[in-house]
Amino acid sequence: MKKVFLFAIIFGMLNAVHAASLAATPVEIRVAAAADLKFVLGDVIKEYNMEHPEQTVSAIFGSSGSFTTQIQQGAPFDLFLSADTQNPETLAKEGKAEGAVFPYSVGHIVLWVPNESKLDLSKGLNVLTDSSIKKIAIANSAHAPYGRAAEQALKKSGSYEKISAKIVMGENIAQTAQFIETKAADIGIIAISLAVSPTLKAEGRFVEVDAHLYEKMIQSGIVVKTTKNLKQAIQFKDFVLSAKAQKILNDYGLKTIKK
Repeated sequence: MKKVFLFAIIFGMLNAVHAASLAATPVEIRVAAAADLKFVLGDVIKEYNMEHPEQTVSAIFGSSGSFTTQIQQGAPFDLFLSADTQNPETLAKEGKAEGAVFPYSVGHIVLWVPNESKLDLSKGLNVLTDSSIKKIAIANSAHAPYGRAAEQALKKSGSYEKISAKIVMGENIAQTAQFIETKAADIGIIAISLAVSPTLKAEGRFVEVDAHLYEKMIQSGIVVKTTKNLKQAIQFKDFVLSAKAQKILNDYGLKTIKK
């Protein structure tokens, strides 16, 4: 009888230790994030972790179109923050979203050059016809919304045909910025959220592209239907939409959605 009682105590203690161990393991929220969020999302996550130390948020950055394909194929993401609304809506229509598509910011494109460049950015897109320019970087419009916006602006301004032979395309907008930063291109069209980031702000200068030249870049997201951390994914989504996170987004040039 004593042995049975002792076994019950030990078994109970082991279960308690196991439960405590599980409780101490942080829940990981996996976010597929558009590349324009490369710097700003890190600041948002830091603020979120101050309120939710029991969770970790892991962000992977890339083109919105590529992430859409990955989610369609079952990639294990909890949340998707796209650089447009089209990709999240496509996933929602296919039953890949938990709840509604949510807009979280409005993006803008800018012309960016390294500090040592002699190019006159006050000319706007007209500067791209400067004979000293050999390569112009934009993101791939096939799957990067910022590349699509750049292409629209170039075509509407009448610049595209004049400079198309000089265009080099980045897989996403962060790679596009890297092309210019590393001198693989002389100038490029990138996201304002990258241009005002601490790294690029110190290394270059920019001017905003006329917003009338491209479709309004409403950036939206979804909670992925297959998430195993639904409660936490919704908590992080709600934080992204909160006044605290929206201020951080604003600081990086991403405007709040007007309701």
